[in-house]
Amino acid sequence: MSTEMNSSAHTNRSAYLARNLWSGILFGIGLAAFIDETVFHQLLHWHHFYDKSTTDIGLISDGLFHAFSWFATIGSLFIFADLRRRNALGIMRWWGGVLLGAGGFQLYDGTIQHKLMRIHQIRYVENVFIYDLVWNILAVLMIIIGLGLVVRTRRRQQSGKAVSHEQ
Repeated sequence: MSTEMNSSAHTNRSAYLARNLWSGILFGIGLAAFIDETVFHQLLHWHHFYDKSTTDIGLISDGLFHAFSWFATIGSLFIFADLRRRNALGIMRWWGGVLLGAGGFQLYDGTIQHKLMRIHQIRYVENVFIYDLVWNILAVLMIIIGLGLVVRTRRRQQSGKAVSHEQ
């Protein structure tokens, strides 16, 4: 019977580790998208989500992009609240997920949307290279730090330390 209980506890721990990570990733994506849309689209007016049409279409695309960011953020917070209620929140793993999500979103935006699809640029200036470089370097740094946190919390779990909101 105790082998069954240990197996069940390990399965629950693994499921909670994954949920912590995915909650953080979703929150990171939503947060990065929200900051991008608010700062670069609305406040600075550097671009719209979709710049290959009229300003009206650009504004509609910004609204859809904004809605997406909030769906990701709110969804992640429901998972976060459930983890906290179950006393299964691993805050370090969650922050690792946040950085992975935000960095992954930013790297995707900077490479796929800006360069491959060309649906918008960071800023329409003559030398956009420096903007691209800073944007993508920051994304990679967030991913590296996030991976470090995730690996660190994985090692803790494998060494038998309990997963809790104190991590």
